[in-house]
Amino acid sequence: MAWTHRKAPGGIRYWLLMLLIPGVVALLLVDSWGDYRSLTEITEQVYDSALLEPAKVLETSVEFNADGSLRIDPPFYAQVMLESRAGSRKYFRVEEVGPELPTLAAADARRFQGRGLLGMQGLPRPERLAEHEGVPVFYDATYRGDAVRMVALWRDLHYRGMHRQVLVLVGESTGVRLHTEREAGLAALFRDGRMLLLVLLLVWLSVEWALRPLRRLRREVRARKVDNLMPLDTAHVPREVVPLVNAVNHHIDLYRSILDRQAQFLADASHQLRTPLAIMLTQAQYAQREQDMSRLRESLSAIVLQLGRMTRLTEQLLSLANANQQHNVVREQVDLNALARDVVLQYLPLAREQNQDLGWAAPCAADGADGAQDSQAEQQAAASSGNAHALASESGLHEALANLVHNAINHAGRGATITVAAGMQGEWAWVSVSDNGPGLDPLLRPSVFVRFERGGAQRQHMRGSGSGLGLAIALAYAERNGGTIVLEDGDPNDAGGVGLRAVLKVPAY
Repeated sequence: MAWTHRKAPGGIRYWLLMLLIPGVVALLLVDSWGDYRSLTEITEQVYDSALLEPAKVLETSVEFNADGSLRIDPPFYAQVMLESRAGSRKYFRVEEVGPELPTLAAADARRFQGRGLLGMQGLPRPERLAEHEGVPVFYDATYRGDAVRMVALWRDLHYRGMHRQVLVLVGESTGVRLHTEREAGLAALFRDGRMLLLVLLLVWLSVEWALRPLRRLRREVRARKVDNLMPLDTAHVPREVVPLVNAVNHHIDLYRSILDRQAQFLADASHQLRTPLAIMLTQAQYAQREQDMSRLRESLSAIVLQLGRMTRLTEQLLSLANANQQHNVVREQVDLNALARDVVLQYLPLAREQNQDLGWAAPCAADGADGAQDSQAEQQAAASSGNAHALASESGLHEALANLVHNAINHAGRGATITVAAGMQGEWAWVSVSDNGPGLDPLLRPSVFVRFERGGAQRQHMRGSGSGLGLAIALAYAERNGGTIVLEDGDPNDAGGVGLRAVLKVPAY
């Protein structure tokens, strides 16, 4: 299978900057646009107010003559306000509407005629006048090729039964106004740009400062030697990174435990294999010198016996090495009753050599992994009613159960009865190997799961006591399948004691 390496789509710094900087820039742009609009509105209001003031003065300067005609006599300060200056040209006109209209409220100022009382000819009028007298109407227009800002007011005049209508127009070129808006906009742009650069700098420095613990952690990991399997220090990393560091430490612990088991396995294997090899070498050298054929055959028989033990030891060492591998276990539905029957048939010849009664029985429905054992006859009668299905690796469970049965055959003694049964209890499926042999002191039971431990002096003297790997191998396979092994009191024996019962528990299907 070809493995392809996918490049990571950017580091933490990249994503932080990609998420923070565009957002900050967008917020500043929106804020700058809002400031510019507010500044434009304020500037327009100020200039419109300055434009309205002379229009109001001109409006109030219109009076009646004695003959009923209108005259306008603007005060001096109005003339000063209407004077054009460099960059700002002022336009104004006061005219009497004629012929008289019923009302000028919301009238189309471009449709009626007017007689000029004061000011320039041809000033543009608004599309609609205000609905109320004296209310200004501001509008943009063009006069003689010059863009102007205009204001229009209308007023009704009454004098001795006479009625006149007056329209006042005042305009100003927009050059100064636009220049002011442009200068203010540039100042705001410079101010916001400076703020943007400062914010970007702060964001960059903040990200760099926040990532310093990660860079320090990276340097620490890179500077480590290959054989340094100490946990990483979590005291100087951010709280958000602590779970990741803890996960790495957990992986380091697992790796260290694997290396420790491998080192211990190599040490134990070399120690256990060295002794039988030395014995066989001595026996072979003795046989080489022996002239008597009967004694020569005895030496060869001893060598064959030693080779058998060494073969069994080698098989157990390889099985233990395989059980300790941490690769994924493919779990499936396993019928523990069928598995127990197969293992019993496999080891039946070995049990007969020891004159042992090895059998398989299904449990009653009321039995549990920790309940009392029924008689062998009752169990055999209920064999068809017991169902025990586990979720595990069938080959792993076979190895575990085979080691339990082999261990019982080795230690139960000649003439013993060994019963293999299976059942269910809650979320667990179990299979047990029970004998009526000499049993094992409860205080020594935990020690027999240690490799090359044989249960102390209580089992050392027994014939065929084995290498002390059977229960260790069985437990390793059980743990690989999410289960465990429990040692309990077995069946009663002739000495008034109880044998040993080993229960393999795995998750039920």
